[in-house]
Amino acid sequence: MMKCINRMSLLHLTMMVALISISQSLFSQYDVNEAPTEWKNKEMIVHNDRPWNIETPVHLLDDPFTPTDKMFVRNNGLVPTDLNAEEWTLTIEGESVPNPKTYTLAELKSKFKHYTYALVLECGGNGRSEMNPPATGNQWSYGAVNCGKWTGVRLRDVLEDVGISDDAVYVGYYGTDKHLSGDPKKVVISRGVPMEKAMEDETLIAFELNGEEIPIVHGYPLRLVVGGWPASVSGKWLNKLVVRNKIHDGPKMEAPSYSVPKNPVAPGTEVAKEDMMIIESMPVKSVITYPKTGAMVKSGQEIKVRGHAWAGDLKVAKVEISTDYGQTWEDANLKEPINRLSWQDFNTSVVLKEPGYYEIWVRATDENGKSQPMVVPGWNPRGYLNNATHRIAIKVE
Repeated sequence: MMKCINRMSLLHLTMMVALISISQSLFSQYDVNEAPTEWKNKEMIVHNDRPWNIETPVHLLDDPFTPTDKMFVRNNGLVPTDLNAEEWTLTIEGESVPNPKTYTLAELKSKFKHYTYALVLECGGNGRSEMNPPATGNQWSYGAVNCGKWTGVRLRDVLEDVGISDDAVYVGYYGTDKHLSGDPKKVVISRGVPMEKAMEDETLIAFELNGEEIPIVHGYPLRLVVGGWPASVSGKWLNKLVVRNKIHDGPKMEAPSYSVPKNPVAPGTEVAKEDMMIIESMPVKSVITYPKTGAMVKSGQEIKVRGHAWAGDLKVAKVEISTDYGQTWEDANLKEPINRLSWQDFNTSVVLKEPGYYEIWVRATDENGKSQPMVVPGWNPRGYLNNATHRIAIKVE
């Protein structure tokens, strides 16, 4: 009798494993490189389908924290389809790692304490579409940003467990995404951060997003997450970290990728690589998520206005609203961040008494006193770091 039960249990287990395997295979083939409309909100804007680059219309960012289906996608290569969490490993090596070590995903989850943080991830080229002369690359408007809740283990804890040398300078990542050329030997992207940023509490090796497994397109099953810096340093499909005794030199670490001129240049200037520097903390910025631009209201009607503000490694100290093209400003109510490197909600209300066309502008100031500029700042060859004030159109009847 017992043998019969054991055989039935084994058969049941085998069938379950087979069904899971088939399901994951179908999901991978169907989901990641074929039909984005099936896994993203229908209003998302597809800039590019090879690789996927998908933007969030700003009004879809109205939630306190960004739902997964409303998160922008910035990929440099093809999404891997051979993902198996049961066999996934993360290797830590590099010049500053005397004894390289490899962890399974299960070991990472069981050995280290878990942390959850709401973290802003923003593409370095968010706002590129306003550059003049235009810069090459995806013409992002203002929606290549999000703030999701990431759960994982601290990179710091893992590096301390491995043991690193005193000469460590930088941590770089590698993932399993596929190069557009199809050449399996070509690395798509491998960026990184200085040790000081890597060792912050909020720098995570994450395995969950918004309380669930990370979706494949966002880095399943393991992703490095570094809030406040260009999202390109938050490597997806993470399977190797290298602790370097020099600035990491992986693909897309060298100018002009994710770099800006050391000194201001005239629009359209060609800048030598040696005159550029790597982007680190993102600048102060804000967006109005409600009402949606183009809203029609009645004269004298109270218009509720809300959105989010963030400032890279810093807090936002003040958010102001203008309805007269920046001639006068009124403070908005600004909430504290849920944790460091989260965005901060703001809200206020305005009343427009006379019929006509209006714009509502928003301007944030960080804790060091730096405010968003009125116009596109600091033209640069790749169109990074545009943090000009966001504005929406309102028509009063």
